[in-house]
Amino acid sequence: MKSLVLLAILAALAVVTSCYESHESMESYELYPFINRRNANTFITPQQRWRAKVQERIRERSKPVHELNREACDDYRLCERYAMVYGYNAAYNRYFRERRGAK
Repeated sequence: MKSLVLLAILAALAVVTSCYESHESMESYELYPFINRRNANTFITPQQRWRAKVQERIRERSKPVHELNREACDDYRLCERYAMVYGYNAAYNRYFRERRGAK
């Protein structure tokens, strides 16, 4: 009798956990889940779009030093292979810093 009650409780818990519906899945019940083509870009104003383009240009001009080092290492095959094992910082130090005489 105890095992039957325990089995019923476990079955009830299994049903409750498998039938639980979170609020995140309610998004699929929206009437119009997609925006039409005419209003697709209205959530970004032209000023925000212009500002994003300017920031992207600034980022491209002023790259961080580690990214410039990595690009230099990518252009040189031996440095790239060394970087796969020891990392880009160690590879750049080995192939480019020693050539310039800086230590």
